Amino acid sequence: MPSYKIFAINPGSTSTKIALFEDENCVYSKNVSHDAAELAKYENLSDQLPYRRDMILSLLDEAGISLEDVDVFVGRGGGLLAMEGGTYGVTDILLDHAKNCANGVIHPASLGPQLAHEFAEKYHAKAMVVNPPDVDELQDLARMTGIKGVNRVIHLHALNLKETAIRHSKNVMGKKYEECNYIVCHIGGGISVSAHRHGKMVDGYDIVGGEGPMAPTRCGSVSVADLLAYIKKSNLEIADVKKLCTRTGGFVSHVGISDALELTNRAKNGDKYAEMLWNTMIYQIEKCIGSMAAVLHGKVDGILLGGGMVHNKDLVQQITDTCSFIAPVTAYPGEFEMEAMASGAVRVLDGEEELKVYSGKQAWTGFPWD
Repeated sequence: MPSYKIFAINPGSTSTKIALFEDENCVYSKNVSHDAAELAKYENLSDQLPYRRDMILSLLDEAGISLEDVDVFVGRGGGLLAMEGGTYGVTDILLDHAKNCANGVIHPASLGPQLAHEFAEKYHAKAMVVNPPDVDELQDLARMTGIKGVNRVIHLHALNLKETAIRHSKNVMGKKYEECNYIVCHIGGGISVSAHRHGKMVDGYDIVGGEGPMAPTRCGSVSVADLLAYIKKSNLEIADVKKLCTRTGGFVSHVGISDALELTNRAKNGDKYAEMLWNTMIYQIEKCIGSMAAVLHGKVDGILLGGGMVHNKDLVQQITDTCSFIAPVTAYPGEFEMEAMASGAVRVLDGEEELKVYSGKQAWTGFPWD
């Protein structure tokens, strides 16, 4: 088997994670911190590109690492329209959509394809993205709502969800991802619960839009009538309500913190409010897992838990006690995002997967009667 060098780039709000892989083995990784005041100087997100690029190159130079022989640069694929899961080459249209945040979500992940492209051009390599945040493989039954013209979309931690399922299939089941059915959860600052049938993520929750369980900074599903009453009582604007979905809901709304460790420490020290909040979040995760079991008609090969909060043994134990009647529960604390980007590229280079072409069009455009 040939050997490949992959450089993965994952931009965040105030940092950029980078990692160099030889095949799927990480030989160097770093979280490049960026000064928030410096980033604030840039009017548009894409204007940050030269600053972040030069910071990365400076750090690599200090570490004595050259990118001359890298085969593929893989960037986190933000800003793109909904697409089927897989690994995509960075084309002109993909690059344009990332620069302009074609999906309407302004997030640093959109810098991922741009940085990958810049490095690939400089070092005469390939540029790719793997399972971007807007992967959409919903079955049609999961799309319709009770309001005509309002159809469901999902925003999930697709990269980590799919990689967790791929690894579990290979290492535990001895099968391909496409041969298995899973309920896969990412439990961190945001919480994704998803149903995977034969290699497709056929259902899940729109965690950007306020669906699913509450999370440290997210409100989760709330009755529309109750939310309208809350908006009227609190005299909120639409922007304020959207913040409840991703930034000011969950733990933050209740007790003003987003740190799960601090919350559980409060609970251990006798804070009943903190204890109820923690257990309610877990209860809601369990309910969502149950709903995904129904989606899969009870044919579930495993319930897989990933994300930072899965380091908490109490959370894993509660979910195991409640949901193991559905299928075995396996914990994968932390995340595989950097590894997932490298693995996606390697699978393409090895011929296990076909490199997909980004169409620039929504994966699903509506029902015929819409």
